[in-house]
Amino acid sequence: MKKKSGRTGFFAVVLIIAVLTWLSFCGLRSPDGTVIVRGAGDIRWGVDISGGVSVTFRPVDSVSEEVTTEQMRTAAQIIGMRFEDYNVSGYEIFTDTENSRLTVSFPWSEEDGDVDRLVGQLSATAHISAIEGRTGGLPVVATYIDDHEHAIAVDASGGKHRVAVESSNIESAQRVRDKDGNAAVQLNFTDEGRQLFLESTGRLTAFSEYSGERYITFCIDGKPISELHVGGAMSQGIMSPSEGMSEEDAGALVSLINNGELSFSLERMDYERIDAALGGRSVTVLLIAGIVAFAIICLFMIVRYRLPGAVGCIALLGQAAGILACVSGFFPFADGITLTLPGVAGIVLSIGMGVDANIITGERIAEEVRKGKSIEGAISAGCSGSFSSIFDGNITVIIVSVILMGVFGPPDTLWSLLLRPVTWMFPISTTGSIYAFGCILLAGVIFNFIMGVTASRVMLRSLSAFRFLRGRKLYGGGE
Repeated sequence: MKKKSGRTGFFAVVLIIAVLTWLSFCGLRSPDGTVIVRGAGDIRWGVDISGGVSVTFRPVDSVSEEVTTEQMRTAAQIIGMRFEDYNVSGYEIFTDTENSRLTVSFPWSEEDGDVDRLVGQLSATAHISAIEGRTGGLPVVATYIDDHEHAIAVDASGGKHRVAVESSNIESAQRVRDKDGNAAVQLNFTDEGRQLFLESTGRLTAFSEYSGERYITFCIDGKPISELHVGGAMSQGIMSPSEGMSEEDAGALVSLINNGELSFSLERMDYERIDAALGGRSVTVLLIAGIVAFAIICLFMIVRYRLPGAVGCIALLGQAAGILACVSGFFPFADGITLTLPGVAGIVLSIGMGVDANIITGERIAEEVRKGKSIEGAISAGCSGSFSSIFDGNITVIIVSVILMGVFGPPDTLWSLLLRPVTWMFPISTTGSIYAFGCILLAGVIFNFIMGVTASRVMLRSLSAFRFLRGRKLYGGGE
């Protein structure tokens, strides 16, 4: 019974790899076209492969002469973090501190939506203010400090409103649901901000002259986006527009708040579409080259290592499918990665490590067979003897991947926080293409352990249970 159950391991693993490969390449859609599982067709390609958009920003004229080099670099960092939150990792940011210019290039296509909206969100100052009363939809055009040292906001009609809290009083934001179940954004205040908001909402409900104006209006860069009815003293602010807020809008708003406020206003100078550096057929060429290279590798492994080589080819297919799934956003916990040329290099390197793992295992098994061990003994000894070499090689790549993701990724990621004790002395340098390279490399190593180490050994042990697959020549030895 044990032997029979052991034979099913190969078929179970092959079925899992086949399903993963089919889904990762083809995806899955409902009859109405809704994406259920993302496939290769949903991959967002980088500027260098499929083209995109280039935009140049500059400080508005009123502040252009006051902007420092450090402020320009901070602005570039904030824009980089916004890109990451919008799941655009293949971007490039060029900072011209001498002329106070920021040029960003990023992949974009018509299917990705309204690019003007994204550009506007990238350059938004993201200054938040919560003011007492209602503006009737009119924007705030000025602020000043009155004789009592209170911040006063003036709307477009000349109406004056006391400012309750501002960006400096807000610690973070998160997506929530309002009382009607709609998407909303909750503001988490600092200790000072919480006290100020309590005082403001308490004041609105305490005095009769505010009976008709018991509202807090939330504004971003002076534009009213939400009104909160005040029924008593409150310690939390919930932004929920009366016309509703989409999940996408809520996510964008949280991103703007959490990534910080620009210290100066930016205006768009130049905007242009940029062509792919590799030409329009580059994706097709990459696909053909990948298939040809994979076929040659499989042919070599089967001829050289026979049955372990054939099993290694199946494991490599599973590894390639797993990496592709991570890139496309197949898994619910990952939104996908913008695939650039460095990302393609990461895939190639990961597959190369998978080939190396299977070659090491195949060589070890062949050596044990030639020593006269039984097939089971040779497989067991070969797998055990190769593991330390494979583990050492892969763990060093994991370390490199984590360092790349920590140094060149957003500063609030797990990897950046882990490396903070070492990298705090260096300036933050968010670079989307290098961060994506690190992500793909890490995904490749993980799937190398899953497929090249675990799955391949399960399949090999399962196949060795069949009588007609126990010939010593099939494992690299003589009869």
